[in-house]
Amino acid sequence: MIKTYKDLEVYQRGYKLALEIHQLTLKFPLPDKIELGGQMRRASKSIPTNIAEGFARKKFKKEYLRYLGIAKASVDEMQVHLQFSFDLSYLTNNKFDYFRSEYEILGKQLSSLINVWLKF
Repeated sequence: MIKTYKDLEVYQRGYKLALEIHQLTLKFPLPDKIELGGQMRRASKSIPTNIAEGFARKKFKKEYLRYLGIAKASVDEMQVHLQFSFDLSYLTNNKFDYFRSEYEILGKQLSSLINVWLKF
């Protein structure tokens, strides 16, 4: 049974990935540790925080959907940042494939959650 946002699998995955991205980007060379890394840290943390904030407003359907939409946009943003990181040789093939796959799953989970709420 889902009592809080922490019970949502989509939140749990997003939070775990944000922690992993945070640690990863601290190893980027300067200035990308600050610039690209900072953007990635903000975008990755935006996902679980918007899920949590939206959940607090779930009795207001439009508000909840707005926050889920912002989280979904941050997933798409992360895909672009990951591609830049890979193309700049900051990520190995394995790390890139792992994060790309995880964010793809996260995006699908968010899309499913959004679709469920659109039916209410």
